[in-house]
Amino acid sequence: MNAVVIAVTLMLALSLMRVNVVIALTISALAAGLFGGLDIHQTITAFNNGLGGGAQIALSYALLGAFAAALSHSGLTTLISHNIIKKVGKEPNSTNTLVVRWLILASILIMAISSQNILPIHIAFIPILIPPLLHVLSKLNIDRRLVACIITFGLVTTYMILPIGFGGIFLNDILLANLNNNGLGAVKEQIPMAMMLPALGMITGLLIAVFITYRKPRQYEIKDVESTEKTVSINKKTIVISLFAIFATLVVQLQTDSMIFGALTGFLIFRFSGIIKADVRQDMFNQGVLMMANIGFIMIAAAGFAAVVKSTGEVSTLVTSLGDIIGDNKALAALLMLVVGLLITMGIGSSFSTIPIIATIYVPLAMTFGFSVAATIALVGTAAALGDAGSPASDSTLGPTAGLNADGQHDHIRDSVIPTFIHYNIPLIAFGWIAAMVL
Repeated sequence: MNAVVIAVTLMLALSLMRVNVVIALTISALAAGLFGGLDIHQTITAFNNGLGGGAQIALSYALLGAFAAALSHSGLTTLISHNIIKKVGKEPNSTNTLVVRWLILASILIMAISSQNILPIHIAFIPILIPPLLHVLSKLNIDRRLVACIITFGLVTTYMILPIGFGGIFLNDILLANLNNNGLGAVKEQIPMAMMLPALGMITGLLIAVFITYRKPRQYEIKDVESTEKTVSINKKTIVISLFAIFATLVVQLQTDSMIFGALTGFLIFRFSGIIKADVRQDMFNQGVLMMANIGFIMIAAAGFAAVVKSTGEVSTLVTSLGDIIGDNKALAALLMLVVGLLITMGIGSSFSTIPIIATIYVPLAMTFGFSVAATIALVGTAAALGDAGSPASDSTLGPTAGLNADGQHDHIRDSVIPTFIHYNIPLIAFGWIAAMVL
């Protein structure tokens, strides 16, 4: 058995057994080194040397989490949510039902998309916006599985193609960096274009969910649910400073090509503007870092795992053996890479954390089969994104469930995981495969 296959299988098995992903990656890295011919000291040294590769991403997440906490505490996101709720009203009637339905769905979609770039707060908007809307959602008999699909679409598709905010981390800091670390030689401008075709799979899945699968009414018990967010006083100064912080964050990120300094700029504006009370500043920073800490630690452990796998030299052996089995069938090779990527991401629960692992294996394999640079980008990017929508442990499914189940009428597996898996992972495999064959 190849050491890479053993390590990836072990990591996936431990993750599916609900073992913490950081622990699963560390144990699997140890197994990779020992089965790959390294002794215990060489394995630990390789793992420790690789940890630094994830530090930049971890710090980016930590500071972005702090900025998200400050932005949420400023009250701007609460103001947006309250305005949406006010616009749709609490008691729709026969004349405005259709308008209110589409206004709600469009507002949720816009907020989900914005949470990844313009308002980079990730899933923090969900407990602010969704629970107060459940009453009117039930009144309108809107299928909450559709709402889960809409939120997940905004969370995932945005980072796949827009290199701002979380998209900047995914496309530039993680995808591009790991592709080139494994010898591909891609440039930044190629990444979003190569991911456009796989993103069409996400759009296709969303359209199917909206207009076919979940277009019919679904009955729910009507309950009043209040948001768990604390009331925040909002004034003109707060709004102006919040908008300025968002603008400054985007400008600094684009100018420096660093999400770290972009998020730091936004946080410092909030910190020294006076709109946040002194007694909550430190606690707010800690809350923000805690919100993103899990992903950051997974990224660090994934970098260590990838370093051990490379040190064993078993990647080239695996690539050669797969080439012997598949032959020169590029179509089959592309399909297998996507399916394996789905399994790995489902186990880890994060597409961001999957890339350092699969890029180590897929880039040499894709080069062996003669895939172009753009096709390799699409294969690795799609393989990583696969499963993010359908994993029970993914923020992209846990977030929607947390909001939609505030009144106890939305099951995580049946109403979030399975619908998003069907509508997004299947089209992603199809469109990712097409991208690999035509680019």
